[in-house]
Formats: sequence, structure tokens, C-alpha cells
Amino acid sequence: MDSGFFKAPILAEDKEIMEYTAGELMVTTAARMISDGNVVFVGMRLPLLAFLLAKETHAPNAIGLFENGVVRDIPALAPIVTMGDPPNLSHALLCGDMMEVMGYLQKGRVDVGFIGGAQIDRFGNLNTTWIGPEKDRRIRLPGSGGAADIASLSHKLLVIMTHQKRRFVEKVDYVTSPGYGSGSSWRRDIGLVGGGPQAVITTLGVLRFDSVTKEAMLTQVHPSISLDQVKQETGWDLKVASEITCTPEPTTEELNIIRTYDPHGFWTK
Repeated sequence: MDSGFFKAPILAEDKEIMEYTAGELMVTTAARMISDGNVVFVGMRLPLLAFLLAKETHAPNAIGLFENGVVRDIPALAPIVTMGDPPNLSHALLCGDMMEVMGYLQKGRVDVGFIGGAQIDRFGNLNTTWIGPEKDRRIRLPGSGGAADIASLSHKLLVIMTHQKRRFVEKVDYVTSPGYGSGSSWRRDIGLVGGGPQAVITTLGVLRFDSVTKEAMLTQVHPSISLDQVKQETGWDLKVASEITCTPEPTTEELNIIRTYDPHGFWTK
């Protein structure tokens, strides 16, 4: 599936139906999972926009931690492409270093971690290290950065990814960022008390995790997306919740905010 455009609902003040991309829908869906007052460890790309959207709407008291050492309690002052852009540094609470913000993770002070990945499996393990089973044919990826720490130590983890069969695999080629390992009590058994993925927001829908087995299951599909489409783009026999909901579409206000921070659609096209 390509990004495409979907129809947004007509609001009373709207003269036309607004169009939005799959990326913009993912951003709004993820932003709504941030609660007011949350301390959020914000990853690159779409998580940057999701945090900004949450701050501008329903979570004005959320605090953003960034891997480059920045801590913010107000939104960036202008559009940003990376966490190191000047508008994300200006008026920050803190411009420290990586060790400082990683320390908040280790102290258990991060409510929500936001990351993506190249591969994910049925138990929410993420790979951003390499693709391919044979050493001489592996494709090297950027690696962890702080993603392993975020996945290990945040109270809950949100993952944002393009939903493709080559990315949603039975078993990742390498575990960069742990989800629920082999399932069930794996995190507890190895000493990762609490935490773990809460949701995977994709271009097709939302996956959550069974409370006992810790296996991913589809709980939500995006507008115009069928259950068969999601299953076809998943590399395992995807479990489906007993009740499937349809993702609420972005409002005009949400789309305007996203486009203020990403005016050229750098991340959302």
C-alpha cells in the first residue's frame, strides 16, 4: 500500500473535505496515546510530530526528552526535521547530553517511549541493526542509538512503522530493541520489570498485545483498509481481537498543526 489519501470528516466550518496521508493518520493516532503530564522519550521521524501534536492539543503538560540531551516542556518554536534543529533547542528546559536523558530512563521516570524499526515480530521485538541471515549478505542498518534503552526501560512503548510483510516478520533477524522476547513472562524472567510495547501504529491499523501470551493482535484498522489487507502484509498468522474498531480520522485542527511543523510533508508524505 502506498501513502495514498483518505477522506477526512466534514466539520461544520469546513467548505471542503480535507485529504490526509497515511503518515498524518499515523501521527494523529500515536499522539492520542500520549496523556497530559506524560514524560515522553521522543524518537526521530514521525514520533517528533506526534509529540508536538499532543502538546498542541490534549497534552499541554507533557514533557519531551530527546536523545541528543534536550528536554522540552513547550513545543518547538518552528518546523523541525530532526531533534537537533535550532527550533527544538531554543527555549528548552535543558540542553544537556545523552547520558543525562538516558539517566531518566534508568531511574524509571519515562512514561512513554516512541520508536520505529526496520523489522518487528509477533512479540514486538524490533530490529534496526541488520537484515539477512548470512553474514556476507547482510544489509547493515543504523543500529540502536538509544532505542534498546527506550524499549527496555520506558513504562510503555509505542512503535510506529510502515506495515509491509518484509517488515512484519515471524522472527526478526536481530533483536535491537526488546519487546516481549519469546512471549509470556520473558521480560520479567530476564529482569525487565514492567514496560514493553503497548501499541504498534502502522500504515494499516493498530496492533496491541495479549495480556497473557504477549503476542501482537490487530485491534484497529484505518479507514478504507480491510482485514485481509492487514493479514496479507503480515508475515505470521496475525491474531485478531474479538472486536475491531476503525481508527478515528484526523480533525482539521490536527492536520493544520501537523502541517505547521511539517509544511513540506518531509516525514508524512
